[in-house]
Amino acid sequence: MPLAPPARAAVLLAAGSLLLTGCGDTKPASAKAASVSLRNCGHEVRVDAPPRHAVSLNQGTTEILLSLGLADRLAGTATWTDPVMKGLEKANARVPRIADDNPSFERVLDADPDFVTASFVSTLGRGGVATREQFEKLGVPTYVSPSDCAGKDNSGGGDGARDKALGMDTVYGEVRDLAAVFGVKERGDELVASLRQRMEKATAGVDASDVTLLYWFANSESPYMAGCCGARGIITRSLGAKNVFDDTHEEWPQINWETVADRDPDVLVIGDLTRKSQTAESAARKIAFLESDPVTRNMTAVRHKRYVLLSGQAMNPTMRTVEGVERVAAGLRRFGLVK
Repeated sequence: MPLAPPARAAVLLAAGSLLLTGCGDTKPASAKAASVSLRNCGHEVRVDAPPRHAVSLNQGTTEILLSLGLADRLAGTATWTDPVMKGLEKANARVPRIADDNPSFERVLDADPDFVTASFVSTLGRGGVATREQFEKLGVPTYVSPSDCAGKDNSGGGDGARDKALGMDTVYGEVRDLAAVFGVKERGDELVASLRQRMEKATAGVDASDVTLLYWFANSESPYMAGCCGARGIITRSLGAKNVFDDTHEEWPQINWETVADRDPDVLVIGDLTRKSQTAESAARKIAFLESDPVTRNMTAVRHKRYVLLSGQAMNPTMRTVEGVERVAAGLRRFGLVK
């Protein structure tokens, strides 16, 4: 991505400095939040005052900020795969949509951000919107969801690979980090408590130890299926089930349909996306393919129409992974597969 012209960079550097040090001046001194420093995905992040003009570059981080009641602190958002989470529609409508996919670096700078968040290392890396260093040189702190770097190797091709299973505590940690940065710690604690309660309720009494699952995110020609250890692993483990591709540590390996049919899962968990960057994005298109293709139409899950539909955000490591647990648990109950 191109660097900002020198004159604009100088202006942004000065503006970023003012925002970081002076945005709380309208509050009484006793109400000013202390500076926050944290280690995030190999970077030191320091924010001297709660951001007032942040940009969130992925839907996952945006929905956390909206859930924390921070719509008025967002100057823009980008990169969406799904409709916004229920209950956040009004708040989201107040936030400018910079782009449906990755915006340019210049477009983000036009929003004059004082803080930038992203759900994925690739968004704030080479080939993405810009590197974290490019923003930091302009005095703009950045934050990446720790679930995309903790125990995960993003150095290779594709969507990376995990050497250890992701847990919801990492997602809860992200909620608390962002709440601390924005000076709303109590809201973060309340949101985490709510998510924990939903997880407990969804998994209570569920034993799916005899059930095999397959997670299909997108693409009918060379489909992206879930490996063992990301957000889909959280869903699978919480219900006691088994992912038929637990033997791969890749986040989203592309697997041919013959191999999928050989694994013959009991239930297909299908991404129902609204974006249009891959083939078979919507659940309707995925199901039409499954029921017509000669390789897939005789699979057990297809013959019995055992489909659970999830948003893309529920299949990624976000606060909506809890929604994924709830929906898969409900589907297993509906199919009579829970002991």
